[in-house]
Amino acid sequence: MKRLLLALPLLAVLSACEQLGIDDPVKVAAAKEADAKAIGGACRHALRAIEDCYLLNPKAQKAAVYAGWREMDEYMRENKIEGIAPVVPRPGQAKPAAEEAEAKPADKPADKAADKPKAH
Repeated sequence: MKRLLLALPLLAVLSACEQLGIDDPVKVAAAKEADAKAIGGACRHALRAIEDCYLLNPKAQKAAVYAGWREMDEYMRENKIEGIAPVVPRPGQAKPAAEEAEAKPADKPADKAADKPKAH
């Protein structure tokens, strides 16, 4: 009986392991999955392909990234939400597509005709 009385306070202390800074593996796994789903949703909203999302986030769980991407895709389609152009370039790409489009002046057919010398 005395052993049981001594064990009860010990059990109470050990049940509060989070206060000691010891992470619960189940909670850590759930947090990583939630982060990966958020990454996937953000990638879809930024008009990134799922492959780009994997490439930009190599440590994220691919299944959870895909689940988040797919959920955001469904949500955006149902609510007719337009995505936003990505700001961060894909690795190996010089500039994001949005910046390249702004940097290139639009070629007008009239301008091209003015550049050609006239034949006499």
